[in-house]
Amino acid sequence: MNSISNNSNSNTAILLMHCPDQPGIVAKITEFLYQNNGNVIYLDQHVDHQEKVFFMRIEWELEKFAIPQDKIAEYFGTLIASKFKLIWNIYFSKRVPRMAIFVSRMSHCLFDILARHQAREWNVEIPIIISNHPDLEPLVKKFGFDYRIFQISESNKADQEKKQIELLKEFRIDFLVLARYMQVLSDSYIEEFPNRIINIHHSFLPAFPGAKPYHSAHERGVKIIGATSHYVTAELDAGPIIEQDVARISHTDSIKNLIRKGQDLEKIVLSRAVYAHLQHKVLAYKNRTVVFS
Repeated sequence: MNSISNNSNSNTAILLMHCPDQPGIVAKITEFLYQNNGNVIYLDQHVDHQEKVFFMRIEWELEKFAIPQDKIAEYFGTLIASKFKLIWNIYFSKRVPRMAIFVSRMSHCLFDILARHQAREWNVEIPIIISNHPDLEPLVKKFGFDYRIFQISESNKADQEKKQIELLKEFRIDFLVLARYMQVLSDSYIEEFPNRIINIHHSFLPAFPGAKPYHSAHERGVKIIGATSHYVTAELDAGPIIEQDVARISHTDSIKNLIRKGQDLEKIVLSRAVYAHLQHKVLAYKNRTVVFS
């Protein structure tokens, strides 16, 4: 089993929430924690004045917290959430998330993720890596991970996706990372993992779509290239954006250079997005995200 224990000795709870903006929310939540001996170690908040929505992430230590961990959600829901009409989730730092990686033939994003895992940068388990090609199996086996191949065609796609979902449920997967997985997931597949499928796109969406984005960028003579990581939705490449970045280029850059620079961006942008998700710092609202610092 490839897993990493939490590097921190502290056991914390993390609340991610949003609700209609109104007075007293922060005071009530912090009062609830204070009254139950909860020591707050992180608090970040944001108000969308146009939507009139309040967003917050708050984390507190559980060592001396008066409410048992398995009762926190029940108490919080009854005493706070229902009164303020909160949409919320509580996570616990000691619970290690379980991530599945999907790949095709390109290795740069996959290799970066596996290297970070091996270096113990991330508190995550990777029980399964799924691909529609056998090309990356030798690389994955060197790292000691389970690699499963599901060859997909137009005629067998529905059946293969059904088998994949069954496997993901068997492994109790929390979220998926598409590390340059060159298949479009069906709507029913996406519904199984709402805001829990992270994709990397080879440009600023929706610029230069298609199979040869760097060739198109080269023909247009662009001065920057970018990469975008987002949650997958039914609308192709239009889900809530988690992370983006750019690299400067010039007329001296060849297509080969553009591809190299672009792939460097892709792997770092994807890794930043995955890390933010692992830290429970991403809150999706409608088709946007609040990414807490």
